[in-house]
Amino acid sequence: MNSRPQNLLNKLEAHQKRVTPFRAVASGQLVRVVGLTLEASGCTAPVGSLCSIETMEGELTAEVIGFENELLYLMPVDELRGVLPGARVVPLGAKANLNVGLSLLGRVLDGSGQPIDGLGALNSTEQASAHSPAINPLSRKAIEEPLDVGVRAINAMLTVGKGQRMGLFAGSGVGKSVLLGMMTRGTTADIIVVGLVGERGREVKEFIEEILGPEGRARAVVVAAPADTSPLVRLRACETSTRIAEYFRDLGYNVLLLMDSLTRYAQAQREIALAVGEPPATKGYPPSVFAKLPKLVERAGNGSVNQGSITAFYTVLTEGDDQQDPIADASRAILDGHIVLSRTLADSGHYPAIDIEASISRVAPMVVDEQHLDSTRKVKQMYSHYQQNRDLISIGAYTQGSDPQLDNAIRLQPAMNAFLRQGMRDAISFNDCATMLNQLAAQCK
Repeated sequence: MNSRPQNLLNKLEAHQKRVTPFRAVASGQLVRVVGLTLEASGCTAPVGSLCSIETMEGELTAEVIGFENELLYLMPVDELRGVLPGARVVPLGAKANLNVGLSLLGRVLDGSGQPIDGLGALNSTEQASAHSPAINPLSRKAIEEPLDVGVRAINAMLTVGKGQRMGLFAGSGVGKSVLLGMMTRGTTADIIVVGLVGERGREVKEFIEEILGPEGRARAVVVAAPADTSPLVRLRACETSTRIAEYFRDLGYNVLLLMDSLTRYAQAQREIALAVGEPPATKGYPPSVFAKLPKLVERAGNGSVNQGSITAFYTVLTEGDDQQDPIADASRAILDGHIVLSRTLADSGHYPAIDIEASISRVAPMVVDEQHLDSTRKVKQMYSHYQQNRDLISIGAYTQGSDPQLDNAIRLQPAMNAFLRQGMRDAISFNDCATMLNQLAAQCK
């Protein structure tokens, strides 16, 4: 018996198992529009997929964010204009893949990964799924090496390890964007991914041209979703930034992910959740917000043995400098440390305005030696001792000689302030920071 027909049949059966059966997609119609929420009937599509809506100005793309009985809840990706009652709604399928590759370096993308810098299309034929599977925590490499970020106060006092997730807690106007720019120029990471979410359009251009600069931009990928974009685009921008960082990590690169801000991510999810009727829980935030935060943050970190790392800095806006804000409190619990920027220090011209007493790096003991830890402890104790007695010193109520340790703290205060300050264009290596820290600690008795 000839085996060729049987082999051909086996191949066809194997191919059939791999191919998803084709289903005719039925179109529906738009039945209701309230705010940014659109309701469609007559068609079915999974949550997270895209639909096309016919309008007077062309086609509008919207994403399925929920459903109830036969109704689909959608939210527009673009600006909502020209929509009519009964407009045709056509499901498009799942989300599109992201263009990835080294050609992304130096480019500015929108929340969907499309270029917005006017430099033409992306020269990349490689694509990655918009969603990546979670990494088994037992397969991750341990955090054992420090990452040089070029900022003396962080390198010396709040040492960051490769694969660490740090929070940058600050109110508005205290220099968090400048600090992020300093890290992009001074870090030793191979690749930098910057997510600018919910910022003013002017600040996006200013960050790219002034703060990031040509030097930082050459090895960076910027994903921007200004404040005037839809909540879906802002939400997707954070996920796109993380997915691009994951791609480079999987190739073996050490990636620095800077996301400004995690609060805007939470606010975008709140807008979407409230639009589909999810009840608010903590200070107006629905439960889904607090479920999404750890899912986003846990995607950063070290990969497996043959992969690289993602060291992430997430800015967290503290409204009215309230450190007990629900998003700030939830973020602090899921991150590996936090850096607090003080408005008092910023108002006095102390930049970067890092509050050393209120900040901590939880992995510092694992990435620096005992001498570095001991020097950090001595300087921090001396600095705190002065701050605790600052009011007495200011009003002249302290008599010199009453406390020898405080006398030494007063004498070293100018040196400690100079150590913690740094120009925005300066980049100081980790080894130089450690040497200067040990020299300062030698004077603390």
